[in-house]
Amino acid sequence: QVQLVESGGGLVQPGGSLRLSCAASGFAFSFFRMSWYRQAPGKERELVAGIPSGGGSTNYADSVKGRFTISRDNARKTVYLQMDNLNPEDTAVYYCNAVYDRRNDFWGQGTQVTVSS
Repeated sequence: QVQLVESGGGLVQPGGSLRLSCAASGFAFSFFRMSWYRQAPGKERELVAGIPSGGGSTNYADSVKGRFTISRDNARKTVYLQMDNLNPEDTAVYYCNAVYDRRNDFWGQGTQVTVSS
């Protein structure tokens, strides 16, 4: 059974940090590209960051470059999103995504991140 379980969300003040984790099971994690997406109220889901199966070259949305860092641990089947210098515009539900091909495209249930004073 495929599972992606996000954790680490919560309420944080502007300028603060959070580290999201996504624990995977039920599929060959090391072969999948992993990404974090987010969806704010009234907005479409957007790509935040991505990392290929072997690690290496990552990509980020312009709005989070220099503040967020995506990483993965294939041995632990986990992908992380370190979020620093958070601002209220980062408030959203954050989703973990695993993609191998069009048939193997999996999503987690999401974790809420709220940035507010």
